[in-house]
Amino acid sequence: ADVAVVQQGARNAQDGISMLQTMEGAMATIDEALIRMKELAEQASTGSYSTQQRNIMNAEFQEMINEIDRIATTTTFNSVGMLDSATGSNIIHFGSGSSIEVYSVDIRSTALGLTTADISTAAGAMSALDIVTSAIQTKDSARSSFGYMMNRIESTSDVLSIQAENLLAAESRISEVDVATEMATLTRNQ
Repeated sequence: ADVAVVQQGARNAQDGISMLQTMEGAMATIDEALIRMKELAEQASTGSYSTQQRNIMNAEFQEMINEIDRIATTTTFNSVGMLDSATGSNIIHFGSGSSIEVYSVDIRSTALGLTTADISTAAGAMSALDIVTSAIQTKDSARSSFGYMMNRIESTSDVLSIQAENLLAAESRISEVDVATEMATLTRNQ
């Protein structure tokens, strides 16, 4: 029973890692969107573009904001979402009262401060550069927290695997009989 519980705890750890990898992968895509938004803001901040051209850039910029919201609200692992609320958490349980709590993050446009960003004017684009830079820093902080937790859970998984192996070896030593020794003892006793 102890071996089975430890092995399930190791599987729970692997599931937790998979969940965090899913969330981290979504944040990598959001990172790409933010980089494109910063590029667009930089492009729109120069005086060599017309209002019509800035409006085209702003349309793409606003679509990137919508995409960030879509990714944050639809990314799930086994129906568990962790990118659209800074108040939730999930417990990764490893058995024997051992667990790690993983906190969700909010990387929707409202939490990143992107809802006021508009690059349809040069001044707006200059302001958007600061807003997007701040959003990237917020996203990086959230992404790194998932990375820390993945590393911690991977260490726990390694320990659990070793523990299961040692328990199996101990159980084997206890329950398995040395047949040759027992046969010699039986023959001698007869």
